[in-house]
Amino acid sequence: MAGHEFNGLIIIFSLIIATTITQFPTILSQSTAVASAPSPSAETCNGIFITYTYSKGKQLPPTLKKDLTHQPYRFESTLTVLNNAEEQLKSWRVFVGFQHNEFLVSASNAVLVDGTTLPAAVGNGTVFAGFPQSDLKTGIETAGDLTQMEVQVNLVGTQFGVAPPDVPLPSNVSLVNDGFLCPEASMEGNTTMLVCCTKDPNAKTEIVVDDQFLPRQSGDLTIMYDVTKAYDTSYWAQVTISNHNPLGRLDYWMLSWDWMRDEFIFSMRGAYPYVVDTTGCIFGPQAQFYQALDFSTALNCQKRPTIVDLPPSKANDSNLGYVPFCCRNGTILPPSMDPTKSSSSFQIQVFKMPPDNNRSQLIPPQNWQINGTLNPDYKCGPPIRVSPSQFSDPSGLPTNTTAVASWQIVCNITQPKNVKPKCCVSYSAYFNESIIPCKTCACGCLASTGRTCSTTAPALFIPPEAQLVPFDNRTALALAWAQLKHRTVPNPLPCGDNCGVSLNWHLYTDYSRGWTARITLFNWEDVVFPDWFVAVEMDKAAPGFEKAYSFNGTLMTDVNNTIFMQGHPGLNYLLGETNGSTATDPRIPGKQQTVISFTKKTTPGINVADGDGFPTKVYFNGEECSLPDIIPQSSSKSSSPVMLISCLISILVLLWMEL
Repeated sequence: MAGHEFNGLIIIFSLIIATTITQFPTILSQSTAVASAPSPSAETCNGIFITYTYSKGKQLPPTLKKDLTHQPYRFESTLTVLNNAEEQLKSWRVFVGFQHNEFLVSASNAVLVDGTTLPAAVGNGTVFAGFPQSDLKTGIETAGDLTQMEVQVNLVGTQFGVAPPDVPLPSNVSLVNDGFLCPEASMEGNTTMLVCCTKDPNAKTEIVVDDQFLPRQSGDLTIMYDVTKAYDTSYWAQVTISNHNPLGRLDYWMLSWDWMRDEFIFSMRGAYPYVVDTTGCIFGPQAQFYQALDFSTALNCQKRPTIVDLPPSKANDSNLGYVPFCCRNGTILPPSMDPTKSSSSFQIQVFKMPPDNNRSQLIPPQNWQINGTLNPDYKCGPPIRVSPSQFSDPSGLPTNTTAVASWQIVCNITQPKNVKPKCCVSYSAYFNESIIPCKTCACGCLASTGRTCSTTAPALFIPPEAQLVPFDNRTALALAWAQLKHRTVPNPLPCGDNCGVSLNWHLYTDYSRGWTARITLFNWEDVVFPDWFVAVEMDKAAPGFEKAYSFNGTLMTDVNNTIFMQGHPGLNYLLGETNGSTATDPRIPGKQQTVISFTKKTTPGINVADGDGFPTKVYFNGEECSLPDIIPQSSSKSSSPVMLISCLISILVLLWMEL
């Protein structure tokens, strides 16, 4: 009996040992998983330490019971940027990867880099820049003063679909400044993301540690904000807009910005506010502080003023003119077209408000935006402090005058999503009677057109004479042409292209040693386009360009395979649309036309009719135009398979008859 008990104890003891050995690797693996790499902390980071902390949130009305992904919630978060590096961080910029369709309402101590004024949608992520503290000093030079080393940005906004207690954190946070490496952000708890960005040892930079200012940057268009005179309560600044893109330009430019410190415009030279309005000052704190100031002579007190250029007649006006490069009716040309007309400038007198009433307290406006008529879209970054600009002495002395302080704003051409072009192109050729018109809704379609039309149906081919008729008057011609050519007509009919300017590219001739094309410009707007230009990109045919007979045409050297054309002196105005000879006649577009010749000597193997003779891109005044999806087809080509089949059948019949 005792032996049986002893054996039983041995069996139980063996089972315990086996179970312990079996579980031992699991225990080890669990302890290994817990001991993951520690998150970076402010003490261990010898670079730029960035944290994003979600503070709180709550549900907002309306209450959605079915579509919970669109339920709005308020969120409050804090973005912190701390400089623990050995060098100053100049003009800090941080990306926050918002991912819950966030709508940002306010952000303290920062602005959006793309110049958008808050509130704004930031659901695809956005980049913040420091304001008014754009530079972060080191602990070495401040003895650890966090007020100079660190900035905290308090964010308030609306997010969608993430209900408490879940936390709507961004996908990532990182430093955008050049020359830094940022690993993927790590988590601290479930409400904080943090990352330590360090200097890239392989990065090349123009920034010198001892430099007081950042170097000037390049871009499609730059704006200089130079303070030329400074007083306790006001200052004078010169604003200079310079175009650097060989195909970019502005017509009737409009410039806007945000005053961040209750400033207002008292007087200007070389430009003028689009709206003269001082009610904001009269009923605001400005009138209380400047009680003796005559606000009837002030110009603008809007938080976001819009500035427009003056006409050339004001260039020598003693009150409004006498500013270099001013008063050109808002036209800024590419430097490749005319370097003397690639800049525009004006002067502005700004009155400040407390606590900035000190002549050394100079803060530029933020959120700059510039646009023109039928021109490309620009996105402008924040003002960056640069070395003071120098100006030639106005009295003619061989000396330069240095600005008190200077800021540079860099703007680049962008193509925003879901934004339609402002011009379009139609195709035609000598071997096809029909014109392939601009695409349906090429420049967008109105939500309410007053009549039924299809926004998706392809545009109807038209006869050549219909090009000179506005779209609303083309219906009868297009329908008759479709009936004549036995083409199917959609119901409802397609909408128009809605473009202010259209161009027709016509393949004129094609022979053994060369070929020709004809380009026609149509202006359907009421405005006149002085000093217009057209740039045509042709991937294979451009090297064979010879001459534009009625335009001044050149093959560009700084843009690949692009032909640049402009009007000859005296013929460089594209007039606007005018009335017909009678009240019932359709309006007549402004028109310019030329024939262009090409040689095949420098482009062997080119197939003009099969597509090489048609542009791959067309620009009008810097705006890229919409192109058709198809090219004209030769009727002989379309009938050649039928002819071949007929010939084969005839041969077979003859052979059968001989048998």
